[in-house]
Amino acid sequence: MRAKGTLVWAALAAAIAVPLALAATSELIAYRGPVYVIAAFAGMVALGLTLVQPLLIAGILPGVALPRGRRAHLWIGAVLLFAVLIHVGGLWITSPPDMLDALTFTSPTPFSPFGVVAMWAIFAVALLAAFRRRLGMTPRRWRVVHLSLAVVIVIGGVAHAMLVEGTMETLTKAALCALVLAAAIKVIGARVWSTRAKSRA
Repeated sequence: MRAKGTLVWAALAAAIAVPLALAATSELIAYRGPVYVIAAFAGMVALGLTLVQPLLIAGILPGVALPRGRRAHLWIGAVLLFAVLIHVGGLWITSPPDMLDALTFTSPTPFSPFGVVAMWAIFAVALLAAFRRRLGMTPRRWRVVHLSLAVVIVIGGVAHAMLVEGTMETLTKAALCALVLAAAIKVIGARVWSTRAKSRA
């Protein structure tokens, strides 16, 4: 069991680290400034954390029990939010007109709207998580809203990443995106099914 757990953690680390390592060798960042490079890698880290989040909340990762996984889910969510802020802020510094076009959905690039929608969904989750008690959200309503926004984040984030022809190597990026989708489908699907089963009982 310990060997299996080590293998799972190693596979997860490789799924995130290998695309980052290959991106670091890309010729496309050779002429870029440090702010742009940091912003780009912050976006890649955010994509990797999107894979970790559903695994934590479902208690799938070996050695991370569900209560502990939920706490880690909150902390990783904060890191994910921070990574997105760095990504967007860095790109704004390097090219304000492009970011303004993206935020107003007037950018000609096909990947921009997916990234912007995913960003706002992440912000919405963070705000609702911080103020859900003041808003009087029941646990069931919170789960429904959270899962709905998670679907938007995953679909938007994966579409954004796949459509960007940038520093990430194509095959490892596609593999990471496929894992993000698979993890989200497994965990979100299981929770939706569980919620429906409880409502029918």
